Amino acid sequence: MPGILKRLFSKSPKKKKVTKEIATNSQTDSANARVLSRDAHSVSRKNISNSALKVLYRLNEAGYEAYLVGGGVRDILLGLQPKDFDVATDATPEEVQKVFRNCRLIGRRFRLAHILFGREVIEVATFRANHDSQPNPTQSKSSKNDLSRTSDHGMLMRDNVYGNIVEDAFRRDFTINALYYTVKDFSVIDYTHGLEDLAARKLRLIGEPEARYREDPVRILRAIRLACKLSLDIEKETAKPIKQLAELLSHVSSARLWDESNKMLLAGHAQSTWNMLHELGVAKFLFPDTIQCLEDNAAPKSAFSQFIQAALKSTDSRIANKLPVTPAFLFAVVLWEPINRLSIELKSKGMPAYEASQRAATRVMEKQRQVIGIPKRFSMVAKEIWALQHRLHNRRKKSVFSLIAHPRFRAAYDFLCLRAGDDAELNKLADWWTRYQELNAEQRNQFLNEVEHSPNKPKRRKPTNKSKTKQKQKRANGNRSTS
Repeated sequence: MPGILKRLFSKSPKKKKVTKEIATNSQTDSANARVLSRDAHSVSRKNISNSALKVLYRLNEAGYEAYLVGGGVRDILLGLQPKDFDVATDATPEEVQKVFRNCRLIGRRFRLAHILFGREVIEVATFRANHDSQPNPTQSKSSKNDLSRTSDHGMLMRDNVYGNIVEDAFRRDFTINALYYTVKDFSVIDYTHGLEDLAARKLRLIGEPEARYREDPVRILRAIRLACKLSLDIEKETAKPIKQLAELLSHVSSARLWDESNKMLLAGHAQSTWNMLHELGVAKFLFPDTIQCLEDNAAPKSAFSQFIQAALKSTDSRIANKLPVTPAFLFAVVLWEPINRLSIELKSKGMPAYEASQRAATRVMEKQRQVIGIPKRFSMVAKEIWALQHRLHNRRKKSVFSLIAHPRFRAAYDFLCLRAGDDAELNKLADWWTRYQELNAEQRNQFLNEVEHSPNKPKRRKPTNKSKTKQKQKRANGNRSTS
């Protein structure tokens, strides 16, 4: 009985009537919706997560509208398997939480419900409306968290004004992300001509592009990511303001830029994404020191440029072959030249070589973390990769045994192979480590003995008391010069 009463009084009859017309007539409504019936599209429940289906059915049973929306619908229509599934509903986050005990509410800027099924998370968002719309009567007018707020730069700081499905469609970013699938009659609903753009392989912003980028500058990065990931052309008017407005990314939190950078560089299309970021003038606001180094070495075939391209290509190949990758490796690559430059500068001021390299690594990484909030668990790995580059030159038996057992050895070795490029000495060193790893234990000992007794190897001279004194004075002078 309580469930029946809830269904009767939780939604207005008028609202349910409009929804039914949209779903059953396969005609256009006042918003010119295009509706594909079950036999006119490729979206099937077989391609949808069971957890997402549970959410859709249970929200419908509780008297709410619920649709699969965004990338899940888009990817299935393109013949791809979605990585995650998002749901849009007219239920508020608090109402969603009452339906699902395994639900938690997150976010202040954009209030969402996360429904947990073990390790799988289904994200549920309430229909959004334009910010000049009247608030939904079900919203708490006294709660500041449910209001819309923009920054001095026009960027949305809060986006919790709720509306209906039509308003929600026009609040989404790209037309191909504003496609809705319902389990009531298994139709796909399109209010923004997203189906046409998908067929034409076009990526188009909904609304006036400059206003939408100012609202959320991260849409610039999403446009580039989706264009590269899905092999789409960015529509002319959508692409036009990107160069001019890319500087707005400097007002986005470092945490959000970290999340978006991960999606861009670890989706299997890192090389094309990097090139488009560079071409559209966006990369300099994400990796300022890196781009400065690349512009100083203006020739596109510079060693540093080749190093980055080789690393990006290798990362894409590993992802295609389902091998593990870490963002720490790519950040180690793109920051390598800035570290070398600062290290040389510090050494010219009298700082010992190893200390200069360590100091440079710390400074460059901290500066980068202010732009993109790289978590310490990844920044520490990048620093280890850099530090091991110096140790790879030491092929004494004791050092080799220690290094080969290091947990970051393989990453450091791959880093060395990629940065070797056309450098004969580095290629020789990389070949030595390659050969060493191919040998068994007995052969390795013999191989190292040959290095230890090589006639070309300079003998290590035991320092005298006089030379020790000079080294101490030199270190002291170096420390004073940098203090």
